Amino acid sequence: MTTAAQIIATKLHEAGCRHAFGMPGGEVLLLMQAMDEVGIEFTLCKHENNAGYLAEGSYHATGAPGILLTTIGPGLANGLNSVANAYQEQVPLIVLSGCIGRGEAESFTHQVIDQSALMAPITKAQLQVAKGSAQQVIEKALMIARADPPGPVHVDVPHDIAGTEVEVIARALLTVEPAAWPEGASLEAAREMLSHAKNPVILAGLGAVHHGAGADILSLAEAGEIPVLTTYKAKGVIDENHPLCLGGHGLSPMSDTIVLPLLRESDCIILAGYDPIEMRNGWREPWDDAHAIEILHADIQHGMHGATVRFIGDVGLGVKALLPAVARRFGGAPEPRAELAKMFAPRVNWGPHQVFDTMLSALPEGGITTADSGAHRILLSQMWRCKAPQTLLQSSCFCTMGIALPLAMGYAKAAGPDGPKVVAFVGDAGFEMVIGELATARDMGINLTVVVLVDEALSLIDLKQSRSNLPQLGVNFGGSNIVNIVKAYGGHSEWVNDKKELIGAANRAFNNEGFTVLACRIDKSEYAGAF
Repeated sequence: MTTAAQIIATKLHEAGCRHAFGMPGGEVLLLMQAMDEVGIEFTLCKHENNAGYLAEGSYHATGAPGILLTTIGPGLANGLNSVANAYQEQVPLIVLSGCIGRGEAESFTHQVIDQSALMAPITKAQLQVAKGSAQQVIEKALMIARADPPGPVHVDVPHDIAGTEVEVIARALLTVEPAAWPEGASLEAAREMLSHAKNPVILAGLGAVHHGAGADILSLAEAGEIPVLTTYKAKGVIDENHPLCLGGHGLSPMSDTIVLPLLRESDCIILAGYDPIEMRNGWREPWDDAHAIEILHADIQHGMHGATVRFIGDVGLGVKALLPAVARRFGGAPEPRAELAKMFAPRVNWGPHQVFDTMLSALPEGGITTADSGAHRILLSQMWRCKAPQTLLQSSCFCTMGIALPLAMGYAKAAGPDGPKVVAFVGDAGFEMVIGELATARDMGINLTVVVLVDEALSLIDLKQSRSNLPQLGVNFGGSNIVNIVKAYGGHSEWVNDKKELIGAANRAFNNEGFTVLACRIDKSEYAGAF
């Protein structure tokens, strides 16, 4: 016999979870203690929303589901944005919250809301532990969270149930292996389309990353010299320095002028785990449906485009099944690759282009990067070259602000002191949204470099106002002394005003103990015509 809290903690540990993040209340103390006893370290954060992003970072570092722990009512409500982000970004996240038992809640209303109803639109499932059901509930939560497409699952643990004894049932969690594309009419139709194509294109998305399909995509691309485009989340699914890789796209109107015509003119578009949730509205119906082969990791109904052939299963095996149809080489797409490189080349004058180019050169091999939402993220995603998947982490489906710093913190914490160097890129507005978590970074003792683009404006919204011929309103703000603030939180920090200063500052940052914030002063006008 064991308690409900202990069996929940044990099953999470068996699933590979070693970290939990959040802010506790009285209703979850037994659960927090049980996790500590089995070896799941709890990190106290300053806000539950940021804790959810830290949990996501731990998933990217380890592959195990992230854990967000909150107390009843306002604690859970505080974390909604990070849970919604995990839902759209396909992140397996276990959201554990304390609650009042159903019977007691009928007459006790203090801090009580319908937590399952609150979480229903932004989670894959909402579960509540009842007496004797802790093992079944947590096992179900883990299976749902990790099933394609992965996502968050909410588990309410009533305070009067956590300490009750339950009988443990010895059994292993079942996992379902994605199916291979069977021989038959569907596969033959796809092969026929590819075998007769003159200018095929591969477009890879997040599903290809989930299924580790990079090697199969590269084999197909090299066999026929087929160009490969990716979404931002799938950057690095094949090395972006490869001559067949045209990089990540979806939010840049400038890159659209090159890649969308390429797709419209193609007579065979192979969609490898592609989910258009990452793309701007200009990507509605971007090709002739008759020329598209869709290989999906999950049955995603999006309405953004169509396809003649659709297979749902293992993305890598689906791509591999097309190899016999490659009878000749198609010549790649050297001209679009060269045009894109020129379009997003570093500029001579100081600004975000030079910041990103300098940091890309300075980042040690194997480094991990996170990006916040804003003008800087779109430019960064076009310029940055990823050699491996999930080395540039961002919110490209939900596109939430304030994620880069806690996402990087969670990754650095879970990866440990011997893990890769981690760099977070964030605008000054997004940075000040989450600046209190620097205290968490200090307490964790993690090594982390944060690059803040300081322009005292919401530059992306400023650009949109300008393009809409609207007057400036609500986009400018006063500057803060970031360097002094960071030092007050116990970190290293310095102002950066040009490329030479950034080179020296970056080298110092990577060798510092603890966290470093580089406050790069730039002019917001440098974003004009940048992406």
